[in-house]
Amino acid sequence: MVDRLAGVKGMNDLLPPDSAKWEWLDERVRSVMQRWGYLGVRTPIVEPTALFVRGLGEVTDIVEKEMYSFADRLNGDQLTLRPEGTAGVVRATIEHNLLYEGGKRLYYVGPMFRHERPQKGRYRQFHQVGVEVLGWPGPDVDAEVILLVRALWRELGLVEGQDVHLELNSLGQPSERAAHRQALIAHFQAQAGALDEEALKRLHTNPLRVLDSKHPSVQAVAETAPRLLDFLGPESRAHFDGVRSVLEACGVPYRLNPRLVRGMDYYNLTVFEWVTDHLGAQGTVCGGGRYDGLIEQLGGKSAPAVGWGLGIERLVLLLESLGRLPAPPTPDAYAIVPDAGALAAAMVALDALRQAGVRVVLHAASEQGPGSMKSQFRKADASGARFALIFGHDELAAGEVTIKSLRVADAPQERRPLSRVSDWSAALKAGGDNPASV
Repeated sequence: MVDRLAGVKGMNDLLPPDSAKWEWLDERVRSVMQRWGYLGVRTPIVEPTALFVRGLGEVTDIVEKEMYSFADRLNGDQLTLRPEGTAGVVRATIEHNLLYEGGKRLYYVGPMFRHERPQKGRYRQFHQVGVEVLGWPGPDVDAEVILLVRALWRELGLVEGQDVHLELNSLGQPSERAAHRQALIAHFQAQAGALDEEALKRLHTNPLRVLDSKHPSVQAVAETAPRLLDFLGPESRAHFDGVRSVLEACGVPYRLNPRLVRGMDYYNLTVFEWVTDHLGAQGTVCGGGRYDGLIEQLGGKSAPAVGWGLGIERLVLLLESLGRLPAPPTPDAYAIVPDAGALAAAMVALDALRQAGVRVVLHAASEQGPGSMKSQFRKADASGARFALIFGHDELAAGEVTIKSLRVADAPQERRPLSRVSDWSAALKAGGDNPASV
């Protein structure tokens, strides 16, 4: 017997009916993005490893521990499955000179890859919706991308300040972070006995990340650490105040979180996260901020940028936990064909119905044939369809189809002419269950 193969741990299949939830979410995302004037972009899943090392930072957890990197067997190039979306979009922006005619508002949806311990809401292959706004430096754009997330929450039936909460911080500019960095190092060195091994390792390479530690004793030291907000100069503070004033004018509740630093080195000025209390440890649903230095850092002409990434798996979990996902779609009708001789005529009618927008499923015959009428009706009922379309010998001889309700037991059956499908097709999808209305 041939051994049965299984998928890679932490890289999950998406099967019906769960796939319908993701399709519904995709439609909502596209609808919001189009209303806000954002254009879709798709970049390769595989990128040069150097793109992420240079863009994310050599001492980030992603680069040090989590990337799926390998050498191309044909030419030895070092390649990586993308662990996040921003660096690839910036690379494409530089390569194709997208900013030649001015700024761009872009969005993407797709899989990302990180080698970490799989757990609920955190997988080795995961999916993100991402937004990147390139070419504009002002706080108005920072506020816009945050408001865009709020628009998506509302489209999905989530309430900001209740189901999801906005946390906000500013990382200032490199010189301000450098001064804060020295103060942080001094603070943590004075209490080195309370730091775990990971925090000690990061102390001189990336002390901001020590603030993000989940270790209890490290968190206690971080609570009294110098705040980056206190090191901001007048321009950085004015930028942050500009973001806050727009959010407040638009009625967006938020919490200042001076320990919010994000996981990539490329951020400056505004950073933010949308978090929830409904998913336990995996509470961050969306996060992002401004990254004005990244385009130049990756070889392009200096240009400002801001964006965010949203985890689809976590968002689906959140919507499920709150009961905000719709039921899986069901067909409007199920076609019953008792005899193979009726198949051609039935297929012509079904084609016309589908072109008219009716969701209709054809009963497919097995190797033993189409099966009895009783078995076909069982399949029709199980499909969730509201109507059965019966293409029997008598019906076809009269050029008609019988329409039977599958949801109203005592509803009378009705016949309709196959030559005028357009006259009655719309009623099949109108939501009623009585064939008399068709």
